[in-house]
Amino acid sequence: MAVGRGSASKAMALAWILGCILLLHCKIAESAVYTVGGNNGWSFSAASWPKGKTFKAGDVLVFKYNPSVHDVVPVNGAAYKGCRAPGGAKAYKSGNDRITLARGRNFFICSNAGHCQSGMKVAVTAT
Repeated sequence: MAVGRGSASKAMALAWILGCILLLHCKIAESAVYTVGGNNGWSFSAASWPKGKTFKAGDVLVFKYNPSVHDVVPVNGAAYKGCRAPGGAKAYKSGNDRITLARGRNFFICSNAGHCQSGMKVAVTAT
């Protein structure tokens, strides 16, 4: 009888693990991936790109750009409005950056001189 109980315990553990994997998969499958700026990528017209789109926390923004000319810096609302990256802010510089949205307002700018002021910034609200 002890052999049977051990097999049942293993089966229950395996079922629990598979259930967790399925839950994680479902959560990942719900997330959408957006290329900021669409076909134009991360550019000077990015500020208007989110209009008409609905974003959720966990969605992924992909910033595609020439890394020798631009970057992407997540900032707060004041830094977005003032077009300035705070000291120590993380700058993404790969040219193909993937950033997961947090719930609420998410702000991004290009920190290169004059770029944000010329429209290379985007604000996205995720529910």
